[in-house]
Amino acid sequence: MGLLIALAIMVLWTAHLVYILLNVHVAWDNPWMYVHMLLQAYLYTGLFITGHDAMHQLVSPNKKINNAIGYASVFMFAGMSYRRLIKNHWDHHRYPGTEKDPDFNVKSQNFWAWWFKFMVRYTTIWQIIAMAIIFNLLSRVAGIGVPALLVLWIIPAFLSTFQLFYFGTFLPHRRPHTEEMGNHRARTLKKNHLWAMLSCYFFGYHYEHHASPGTPWWQLYKMKQPLAGAHEH
Repeated sequence: MGLLIALAIMVLWTAHLVYILLNVHVAWDNPWMYVHMLLQAYLYTGLFITGHDAMHQLVSPNKKINNAIGYASVFMFAGMSYRRLIKNHWDHHRYPGTEKDPDFNVKSQNFWAWWFKFMVRYTTIWQIIAMAIIFNLLSRVAGIGVPALLVLWIIPAFLSTFQLFYFGTFLPHRRPHTEEMGNHRARTLKKNHLWAMLSCYFFGYHYEHHASPGTPWWQLYKMKQPLAGAHEH
C-alpha cells in the first residue's frame, strides 16, 4: 500500500504540474490560478512526505525500490539530496530540539530566522545547478513561459516549505519544551483527522511520529491517542 500511495502522489504531482503549465492562464485577476497554485503546493508537500517515509524505509520493503522512490521524490520536489536528507533526518530523531538537531534553531525561535536556517541547511550548489538546468529546459526547449514557471512551479514549492516547516518543525518542536513532551521534545495537533490531513498529511501528529517512526504517514492517525493538553497545540 505504501508504494501505491507514493506512486499516486508522484503521478498526481506530475500530471497536475503538466496540466497547469500548459493550460492555466497566468494573470493576477484569474482566481483559478490561485486555486491551482495552492493545490500544487499541497502536492509538493505530499511529495516531500513521500521522501520522508522513504527515509524511514516505509515506502517499500524492497530497499532498492524504497530508496529509488526516496531519491526521485525529493529530486522532483526541488533537486534535493536524498543522502543529505537521510543523515540530517536521523540526527533530528536522535537529538530532537537540541544543539545536535540539524532541524532545530538553538539561537532563535523566530519563525523567519528558523525557516531561513532550515532552508540554507538543505540547499546545495548542485541542487541550484540542477534546478537552473531544468528551468532552462522547460523554458527554452519545452517553450513554457517564464511567468508560468515562476507562478505555477517555483512559488508552490516555496509555499510547501512553509507548510512543512510550520506543521512539521516549528509548531511541534519550538520552545518551551515541557515535561509532557518527553525525550522527543515534540507536540502534537489536537485530534482532528480531517484538519491533520489537510494541514500536512498527518505530519502535525508529530509526537506520534517520533514515538512511532515506523508508522507511515497515512497510518499516523491510528496512533493518535488523547494526550495531555501540554502535548497539544
